[in-house]
Amino acid sequence: MPFIQTEMIRLNQTFATTEEAITAAGAVLQDAGCVTPEYVEAMHERQAIASVYIGNHVAIPHGTEAAKSAVQKTGISFLQVPDGVDFGGQTAKLVIGIAGVNDEHLELLSQIAILCSDESNVERLVQAKTKEEILALFMEEVA
Repeated sequence: MPFIQTEMIRLNQTFATTEEAITAAGAVLQDAGCVTPEYVEAMHERQAIASVYIGNHVAIPHGTEAAKSAVQKTGISFLQVPDGVDFGGQTAKLVIGIAGVNDEHLELLSQIAILCSDESNVERLVQAKTKEEILALFMEEVA
């Protein structure tokens, strides 16, 4: 998965609200030059339409279809939240922001869903102490 890089991984994050977590995931994508501020707004719109929580303590914030023009390059932001953050009554310990050019976001969603469908993988990601551990787990699972 070439779209996740160590500089886009944040360890031991704490958020009081869903909105804070989504804003932080979007900010990482924006700082990396993947998206414009409009995409981050669309990530909040997506959550308002339907929760981006997918289960197994994982949320995948992403923008709406209308915000595709705000994606400048494909990327993934990875936020480790060991104490969890509430996503509509569910606790997310991993908040994985995605932005994809054209239909690449579908491939990203699929790869992340496969990786995170295994609870032991999620636990390893939550317990990881270094960005390199997280990167290695992503690489080994989607290779």
